Amino acid sequence: MNHAKRLLPLSTPFATLRSDLFAGIVVFLVALPLCLGIASASGVEPFAGLVSGIVGGLVVALLSGSHLSVSGPAAGLVVIVVSAIASLGSFSAFLAAVLIAGILQIGFGLLRAGRIASYVPVAVVKGMLASIGIILILKQMPVGAGIVAGGDSTILHAMAISTPFGHMLPVSLLLCAVSVAMLFAWEAPRAKRYALVRAVPGPLAAVALGIAATLVLDRIAPSLATPVEHRVSLAALASPGALLDAVSMPDLSQLASPDVWRVAVTLAIVASLETLLSLEALERIDPKRRRVSPDRELKAQGAGNVVAALFGGLPLTAVIVRSSANVHAGAQTRLSAVVHGVLLLASVFVLTAVLNLIPLASLAAILIQTGYKLAKPRLFVDTIREGIGRWAPFAATIVGVVAADLLTGIAIGIATSALFAMRASFARTFALTRHDDYFLLSVRKDATCFAKPMLARCLAQIPERATVVIDAERADFIDADIREAIDAFVREAPRRHMTVERLRWPEASQALLPVSSSMK
Repeated sequence: MNHAKRLLPLSTPFATLRSDLFAGIVVFLVALPLCLGIASASGVEPFAGLVSGIVGGLVVALLSGSHLSVSGPAAGLVVIVVSAIASLGSFSAFLAAVLIAGILQIGFGLLRAGRIASYVPVAVVKGMLASIGIILILKQMPVGAGIVAGGDSTILHAMAISTPFGHMLPVSLLLCAVSVAMLFAWEAPRAKRYALVRAVPGPLAAVALGIAATLVLDRIAPSLATPVEHRVSLAALASPGALLDAVSMPDLSQLASPDVWRVAVTLAIVASLETLLSLEALERIDPKRRRVSPDRELKAQGAGNVVAALFGGLPLTAVIVRSSANVHAGAQTRLSAVVHGVLLLASVFVLTAVLNLIPLASLAAILIQTGYKLAKPRLFVDTIREGIGRWAPFAATIVGVVAADLLTGIAIGIATSALFAMRASFARTFALTRHDDYFLLSVRKDATCFAKPMLARCLAQIPERATVVIDAERADFIDADIREAIDAFVREAPRRHMTVERLRWPEASQALLPVSSSMK
């Protein structure tokens, strides 16, 4: 019996092998265009996006405690990547920041900081995601239209149109517009009735459309086809040795740079936050409702980012889009994520020629739709309806991210949330009720120094010759500043011909005792 129990866990993967293999293929088909699109949006080689997807499948999936989570390059980090590479001056210096960020994430996991996401207000998280969506849309619209400032074959293209923003390719604009429309149509409830829509992920369909358009135009009208500069450019890798030659290494001499550390801290915090939020969302859609250790996940993500940095990849996180596709495809174990990583690795060697046929406009369409999902107009409407306490932090986060950077925006959003929370908390610390010349001042919760303005307003409403009862039954703590204000009011009572009585008043060093002061 004991021997059978020991063998049971070994037989479990074989029982779920079929469903995990199928789910891994589905996730691969979803992840492939996203890896390429995020790399394109980040302004780096497509290979960097594929490296992150491969590491997410072959490293993070094996170290993570999650059965269904899938990691890879995230659209939410594009903003950081673009600004960081520009400020640091090189991709190799940025890889040094990714390396440090991975080590910091491992440290977060060791320090049991996995619950950090629960301290971030929901309005701030929504604002962060919405701002990322807005930036994605704004950044990808010129790519989707084939606009280039000048200096490449776009200018010589037969259908190039000169605009105030640069030369535009109508074929790219048309392809992007059709792809965006197809992506939205693909997710419509009515479309799910068709077997093709259920079997083929929307991003893959958009990429297939772009490849087909490229092949057809190259054959019948080469002058109208998308120029090579507006397609994916992935170097052919004929062997593992060629793969190593294509790898970009981090510039270790930059590890002491303050600018690199600033980027690293930003990456570590935002990537950890996005990972933890993805895990929370994944737990809700997991049919078995399996819990995941957030601390172990942070350590796995940190290890993944260290490996990605050493092999020239983009920073990665747990991604809810790929994870949800994994769940809906019927995955049972982490084997599906490993399969997706293996297929991404294989695609680097056997699908290079096909991948290089993908127009950048097709990838831009995928990212534009992703941005729309993050910043839906309905999200803004619903947040406004929730009141100023939710709308203000949401808007402040968006403004901070768009105007500065993600970390600054999140900090501004959290600070705004804290201010509104304090305002709401202190607004009802005191309640003043009146019956003829009798006044009851109730302390309805613990009173801190921040409640002094409200106390002053209440005391100012009490006229001379009144009888006042101050009841602190509901308060376990009263700040020294509040005590001083009450004591000053009591001392002033005889001069104003008042009678003041304090009930159940917590003394500074004693238990709650009734105290009274009166004017005869």
